[in-house]
Amino acid sequence: MTETSTSPTASVRSPAGSPVLGGLGLFTVLLGAALPLIDFFIVNVALPTIGRDLAASEAVLELVVAGYGVAYAVLLVLGGRLGDLFGRRRLFIGGMVAFGITSLACGLAPTAWTLVAARIAQGAASAAMLPQVLATIQSATAGPRRARAMGLYGATAGLSMVAGQILGGVLVAADIAGTGWRSVFLVNVPVVLLGLVLAARTVPETRSQRPEPVDVPGTFLLAVSLITLLAPLTEGRAAGWPLWTWVSLAAFPFAAAAFYAVERGADRKGRTPLVPPTLFALTSLRRGLVMIVPFSIGFSGFMFVIAVALQRGAELGPVQAGLALAPMAVTFFCVSLAGPRLVTRFGTRVVTVGGMIQGVGVALIALAAWRSWPDLGLVELLPGAAVAGAGQALQLPVLFRIILSEIEPARAGVGSGVMITTQQSALALGVATLGTLFLSLSPGMGMGDALVTTLVVQLGGIVLTTLLSVRLPRVIG
Repeated sequence: MTETSTSPTASVRSPAGSPVLGGLGLFTVLLGAALPLIDFFIVNVALPTIGRDLAASEAVLELVVAGYGVAYAVLLVLGGRLGDLFGRRRLFIGGMVAFGITSLACGLAPTAWTLVAARIAQGAASAAMLPQVLATIQSATAGPRRARAMGLYGATAGLSMVAGQILGGVLVAADIAGTGWRSVFLVNVPVVLLGLVLAARTVPETRSQRPEPVDVPGTFLLAVSLITLLAPLTEGRAAGWPLWTWVSLAAFPFAAAAFYAVERGADRKGRTPLVPPTLFALTSLRRGLVMIVPFSIGFSGFMFVIAVALQRGAELGPVQAGLALAPMAVTFFCVSLAGPRLVTRFGTRVVTVGGMIQGVGVALIALAAWRSWPDLGLVELLPGAAVAGAGQALQLPVLFRIILSEIEPARAGVGSGVMITTQQSALALGVATLGTLFLSLSPGMGMGDALVTTLVVQLGGIVLTTLLSVRLPRVIG
């Protein structure tokens, strides 16, 4: 039987004694899910101000983004395993405390390199907190309540990624008490304090019924695999592609092969590896993960490129650059609320329709950039951003539900960690690939044409995700 906390206020229980996640508890874990995703994107519009204030080079500014993303991605699966082992509520609260402390350290950083170090620590804290959200939902909800909770999680995730960029622009421009860019990190502290009070009272304790020790070799090799891939791709262009970047990329396939061999060997010996290969026997998980990679690459790449283009090319301030994406956030939120009902009625084909709608939206943005550059702002982007946001809302929340639909509660932490690691790695790759393409093309063809070209490349990724969606299971289990 699942172990639960003995605190009367920490856990809500069903008559049968199993932990139940109530409405306020769901709000609390969704708040915890929003914080790491907001912080991945919130710095995009703050980077120019950070660079001026801390006299940071472009390569160091890239590390402010990449350090967080790589640490986050590398440790996510381990965070899920630790939650299964020691208790998800405990790891959620511990991760939130660490996130608050590291956010304060980011906000008070006196130098650029101090900020980089604090951001890496902040990514590690996020990796401890976020996997517990989905694992708690999987373990403490069932039936329609789980479907609704998963829909709200997907809506929160997508909205957080857009809202982070908008919030970053507003906070930088507001210059609260003279804090400037520091407020994008300091704002986390009161939110964390609220989350901790709520979590102590409303989030039930759950853990795996058959907890397994941490797979040390697997954890090490997964970390090496992700670092050898993500570090050179995210830092290579700004650093001028030195020798270490090529050596690292060359080492990636060997590290990945070693990781797979170790995990497969552990599975055959009856131990529970960090990422059980048998997990990928689940059709819903396997096909959902394959689709979420190009989707997330396109999503994060677009957010980074549009932030740079609007501020450096169209010369908009941080507020205007952030608010230009407000229509995307509004339509994403509204359409995602209707997602569960649409899935119940039409099945997972809503994902295919969402891909088509998103493609139309990105094409409209590309057309606006081609016709209006450099006079590109809220009015010009509104039709395309609104349509693209609606299309994204029909994909991301549903994909999360599909990927986790067949995972048993005992493996909820591992499954959540695998899914979020895949998504986070793809988000980092999006900034690295589409961002590098845009910044490489800009000097030769100008930012306007570089933006249009990058959006056309993203359209190719959207076509791929739409085609892949046809192979998804028609019904979510």
